[in-house]
Amino acid sequence: MRAAITWLDRISAFADRIALLGAVLAVIAMVMLAGWQAAARYIIDQPPSWTEELARFMMVWAGLLGASCAFRANADPSLFPAARERTDSVGRVFAVIRSIGALVFITPILWYSVFGLNGRASSGYIARNAKQMAETVDVPMSVFAIAVPIGFGLILLHLLSHLATALSGRDAS
Repeated sequence: MRAAITWLDRISAFADRIALLGAVLAVIAMVMLAGWQAAARYIIDQPPSWTEELARFMMVWAGLLGASCAFRANADPSLFPAARERTDSVGRVFAVIRSIGALVFITPILWYSVFGLNGRASSGYIARNAKQMAETVDVPMSVFAIAVPIGFGLILLHLLSHLATALSGRDAS
């Protein structure tokens, strides 16, 4: 059992490092794209239309990947931050309550990312976006829309790791 918890925590930590790198790269790309947009607008008076759209998409990726990192680091907003520090039986109950609350929020997002209201994958969020092309760049919108299930999938992974660690009575890494 402890080996499984350690394994889950390692996967969570590895995914967190990758997500943090992705978030940083997305912010850098967003700043560079916005900078180029501003320079092209005011210096050469011919701003490219694609920079604004790509900067928006980078903001979405940075926000969702960064949110998953904040969740793992317990830097997300909390009404009772001291409850996370408890490792006794009351702390375990708090961990379960927090997990249930997060799952109530995460589960529908992940479900409807894949499945539509009719229960078919062909009408889910990703499938609907795959049928549309971005306005100024020649890629399907699903390339950008997939940030939602990836971000929330990472939060789910971190949630399971936190919960397993809390229920085992170990200190979180």
